[in-house]
Amino acid sequence: MESLFILVPLATLFVIVAVSIFIWAVRRDQFEDLNHEGERILFEEDDEEFNSSKKSKR
Repeated sequence: MESLFILVPLATLFVIVAVSIFIWAVRRDQFEDLNHEGERILFEEDDEEFNSSKKSKR
């Protein structure tokens, strides 16, 4: 019974943190283009463009 005094606030804190991270991700448009992100690894030309732009910034 005494452990409930610790576990209930910890569980509540965990839920609050998880919900706030989810809300942050939705507001930052992290879930906007899920199809493109899944297929991005399949296209080699995207990686070459990224590497060339990264080298030019140095």
